[in-house]
Amino acid sequence: MTIAYEAVTAAELLHDYRPGSTSLFASPQHTLLGLGTAAKVPSSTTLADLRGAVAATLADTGGPIVGAIPFDDPASAHLLVPASTRWADPFVPAEHPRAPSPATWRITPVPSPADHVRAVRRALDLLASHALDKVVLARSLELRSAEPADIRAMVAALAGRDPHGYTFAVPLPQARTLVGASPELLVSRSGPAVVANPMAGSAARSADPDEDRRRAAALLCSAKDQHEHAVVVKAVAEALQPYCRGLNVPSQPSLICTQTMWHLSTRITGRLADPATTALDLACALHPTPAICGTPTDKARAAIADLEPFDRGYYTGLVGWTDARGDGEWAVTIRCAEIGPDGLRLFAGGGIVAESRPEDELAETTAKFRTLLNALGLDTTTPTEN
Repeated sequence: MTIAYEAVTAAELLHDYRPGSTSLFASPQHTLLGLGTAAKVPSSTTLADLRGAVAATLADTGGPIVGAIPFDDPASAHLLVPASTRWADPFVPAEHPRAPSPATWRITPVPSPADHVRAVRRALDLLASHALDKVVLARSLELRSAEPADIRAMVAALAGRDPHGYTFAVPLPQARTLVGASPELLVSRSGPAVVANPMAGSAARSADPDEDRRRAAALLCSAKDQHEHAVVVKAVAEALQPYCRGLNVPSQPSLICTQTMWHLSTRITGRLADPATTALDLACALHPTPAICGTPTDKARAAIADLEPFDRGYYTGLVGWTDARGDGEWAVTIRCAEIGPDGLRLFAGGGIVAESRPEDELAETTAKFRTLLNALGLDTTTPTEN
């Protein structure tokens, strides 16, 4: 498939976005709007089977395929071939991105902040016993309102504030929509070029420029965050190695920022060894990275199932697209919300290592919630959790 860019802006494509019947995925390279549904990828019980189902669907339809894959349930993957696609250049930064008019939301944290702190302490006990090297623990906010969420305004706000990330709004079963602005590229493939951009280690931004710079410098020098980040980079590089030649892995992370967070980031690049390897093949080989699960993977999954009192669903899964040539982009599904007729569920998590402090981990998730809360037009300078 050759991408044909229209003489329109990403904002004009967003104007034609319709929740439930269209899919939008915007990256630093381009913006994709998928209209309608020509075909759906059949349900699969494993990631390997899902890759086969995607390949068969692409062969039958020509693609591209757009959608989302859950964290731990490939059978619930929601991938479709749009009836038609439109492409434009990336979003440009908005000086004053428009957010929805603030509604009155009832916000319920699940688990409660105190219970999340207790879960982190239990995770630290597992780390101290050497049962785990790292585990990622998340929490959620359930939002209810008499007024439905303005999804298009949310997407405009997210893309306008963080145009260098991956903004998405894709339909889900049961009249739901997955919306978010992920800073983290799991993997992309363009011809033989492969890029992965793992992130781990975070700090909240500050409105005070001097304090903001201090937090960035402290993050870059933090032994705890450097260790957490190195675990992820090592795992990503080892997973990509069999598929690539000339893999380039920087020895030190760099800093990147969104509107609300600083992150340690490492951009890994390589060249495909086999041109038949697709972007989705690479994404499935990488998922789940220690950035969103932990290590060892099986033990971290078990700890998450035990310590988190909710089903993550599509949070920390994959969202993106791939085409019949094998090119594509898959982002890690973070800074996101599932929006349905009965309200929203927001998610945020953090990596727990031996040096973690429970109160700091709670503060980190609170800061990460700000991305979606701000996009809803809520004031996050004051406490919002009940």
